[in-house]
Amino acid sequence: MSLLFRPSFHHFLSVRRLGTAAPKTLNGRRVVAAPHLGSNALPATLTFEDPSAFRVKSLGELLRALGVFRLCSVPFLVNNCGKLMSLARSLLGKRGFSLVLRPTVYAQFVAGETEKEIAVAMEKMSSLGLRPMLAVPIEEDIGESTGENRYNDNLEAMLECVRISHSNAWTTDPMMQLKVTALLSPELCVKLTSLISEQQYDLDLLVRAMDGESVSFPGLTDSENMHFLCSLQRLNKVGEASVMKVRVLVDAEYTYMNPALSLVTMAMMKKFNQNGAWIWNTYQCYLKESRSLLLDAISQSLNQSFCLGVKLVRGAYMDKERKLADQERRPDPIHESWEHTNDSYNGSLDIMLDLISQNPERYRVIVATHNEESVRHAVSRMAALGIDKSIGSVCFGQLLGMCDHVSLTLAQQGYPVYKSVPYGSVDDTVPYLVRRAQENRTVLQGIRKERDLLRQELRRRLRKGLMGGRKRK
Repeated sequence: MSLLFRPSFHHFLSVRRLGTAAPKTLNGRRVVAAPHLGSNALPATLTFEDPSAFRVKSLGELLRALGVFRLCSVPFLVNNCGKLMSLARSLLGKRGFSLVLRPTVYAQFVAGETEKEIAVAMEKMSSLGLRPMLAVPIEEDIGESTGENRYNDNLEAMLECVRISHSNAWTTDPMMQLKVTALLSPELCVKLTSLISEQQYDLDLLVRAMDGESVSFPGLTDSENMHFLCSLQRLNKVGEASVMKVRVLVDAEYTYMNPALSLVTMAMMKKFNQNGAWIWNTYQCYLKESRSLLLDAISQSLNQSFCLGVKLVRGAYMDKERKLADQERRPDPIHESWEHTNDSYNGSLDIMLDLISQNPERYRVIVATHNEESVRHAVSRMAALGIDKSIGSVCFGQLLGMCDHVSLTLAQQGYPVYKSVPYGSVDDTVPYLVRRAQENRTVLQGIRKERDLLRQELRRRLRKGLMGGRKRK
């Protein structure tokens, strides 16, 4: 693939100086201003108010979703779900706990454990026009490192995820998620973050290490260097297995390790994204620095001549990030308000859409959000810039079991929509479910609209059943 569009580096520097403002020109061309997001900006059929989107769900699925969402809207249960699940497991035992969790919370947010169970869930999703983005719920934080053998086991799980994603006909453009801390210790990520704040590592050095060369990285001890080499080669195996088959979306984590995660992700991009965006990085728009990080990534992709895949999220670690900043007496890294975060998200989205409109082969973005305003903004901008929704350079993403009224409506209109699909045993996915519940408590407590739509669909079916019974009499 020829990389035809090469905007100047000076353009991106000028954008960065504008702070949160969207660029006005791009490579000498005037950028079309975002249209007013009123009712005329979107097709009349693209609304998120119609409960008919849930007609594809069975009665059991409606009742389960209503029950689970009701539990998720209770702050005490969400804030203490980890302790409550541990207590329930100790009282009920492993088997009893699994029997309670499997048909409820687990079934709502997890695809299954075996490949057969996953296939059933994915085939149904595919029949609704939705695309699966498989995720192995493995990650580590500081103090949770378990050694090289565990990381090698995690590698096998990631390679299996690549195989499952590629070997099934659920979508012609499969995606999966990857947590770098499943293959590289968070402690080393923290140290690398500190080191590269003073001296940036050369991406070529990391690529050579991925290829098996015995590289010595400055600032690391012998044991740290050896672990880093092993980890880079693990990541390389994921890249080799997935390139030209499955797009790998690397998740962002905490600010104290994200620079290291981005470093290794950029090295993977340099190696594997020469002929398309197969490795993607995630940008958390609730961070004040998110815009500059995105612009740095764009500049690197130009300077290093690789394609760029971007996953845009608002972010999920707000409470912990603010608590850590307060404890360490440093500035809060999170935007002051929800409105500032919205502006950050939509502004970053505009930058990517402008680039995609000029070179859709070089750039890709997934609008990973449950926020209806941002979804409408993306659809409106795509129309204004003439971006073809069928080519897949812009796609949308939501979590499995949540925001289905948005996902299904978009899919019905022909937009590519992915659902983040974790899979694994109940024991393996409980830590994931707990973390997601606590990190997304704002989203979980704000699902009143989805509950209302589910109730409307349930009432419609009950009325229909009642009327049908009367007619038979």
